[in-house]
Amino acid sequence: MIVLQRPAPTQQSRPRPARLAPADVVRVGAAGLRTRPLRIVLSALGIAIGIAAMLAVVGISASSRADLDRTLDALGTNLLTAAPGQTMTGADAKMPAEAPAMVRRIAPVESATATGRLDAKVYRNEYIPEGENGSISVLAAQPDLPGTVGARLAAGRWLTGSVDGPAVVLGAATAQRLGIESPGPRVWLGGRWFSVIGILAPVPLAPELDASALVGWTAAQRLLTFDGAPTTVYTRSAEPSVEQVRRVLAATVNPQAPNEVKVSRPSDALAAARAADSALNGLLLGLGAVALVVGGVGVANTMVISVLERRAEIGLRRALGATRGQIRLQFLCESLLLATLGGVAGVLIGGAVTTGYAGYRSWSPVIPVWALAGGVAATMLVGMVAGLYPAGRAARLPPSQALSH
Repeated sequence: MIVLQRPAPTQQSRPRPARLAPADVVRVGAAGLRTRPLRIVLSALGIAIGIAAMLAVVGISASSRADLDRTLDALGTNLLTAAPGQTMTGADAKMPAEAPAMVRRIAPVESATATGRLDAKVYRNEYIPEGENGSISVLAAQPDLPGTVGARLAAGRWLTGSVDGPAVVLGAATAQRLGIESPGPRVWLGGRWFSVIGILAPVPLAPELDASALVGWTAAQRLLTFDGAPTTVYTRSAEPSVEQVRRVLAATVNPQAPNEVKVSRPSDALAAARAADSALNGLLLGLGAVALVVGGVGVANTMVISVLERRAEIGLRRALGATRGQIRLQFLCESLLLATLGGVAGVLIGGAVTTGYAGYRSWSPVIPVWALAGGVAATMLVGMVAGLYPAGRAARLPPSQALSH
């Protein structure tokens, strides 16, 4: 008698578990969140508060920094000046006429201009005694001087290239001493009449201009025997390169005798700005790390409890053919969705807090794009890491043990 035996099923003949599409994974993960809405809301709220605090610090710091930068720009953090010193014999040195043009060739320099002191006096009229000029200095000024030193006109117009005649712009203190309140009158300057075409407002960055009478550069050469040698060179540089520009400024202004040039040091406001940036960055890193750790612990705690409460569900799914990988993926997706929900809510809350506080302080709200994207991305990463252990624990539960609970 011949007994026929059924061959054992081969590896190829065993049924393969169905694969879950990405949409199915998201749907299964979201279903787990919907079964415990209160706990999920509280967990997401913890993450949201942490991210909102971090984003609010970033946004408020950025808004405050932007306002501080505007204030510090007005204080001239990137303004340097060069002036002639003394020669080896103790005589007054002299800078070459082409010094401003040479300074403009320095790569980080954004603008450079100059003034030149003239051997002339200014009076209200020709009958004033020569010694009673109120210590008003007469300067030749290049057309781009206001833009470089941050000067603005209180009245009238500036000495543009089209003004080549006997015209003068008075500093704020000069106009007050001469009793001139608006453009139009004439003053006696260098032995001839000059028409006042403008009056400067006080210039905080260059207070020496307040007590000056400014004549156009070419007009000074033509009418007042100006030799074109500047006595002060003003230069604005890119803020990160101010120190580098200062080191080469003297040699650029006077390559033949750099030791005869006096260069101002960078403003103390620049050091204050950098110290403020460092303090704000340190605060941001500390608060951000705490927020992410707290959020990660909250996600992990929620997911571990979820695994313990849903052992029967896990066992049933395993008995129906779900693989360990699918169980792991389900809980990992659930953790990721929970963290993302908290991150998005935190970004919205943080943006609202920043906008409200900036409006209260009369600042322009500034929220860096990297902070918005980084807040959500960081929570997603934390959610993924925090969900690894609960997902692995759920995947390792044997179906028989899970169904017995």
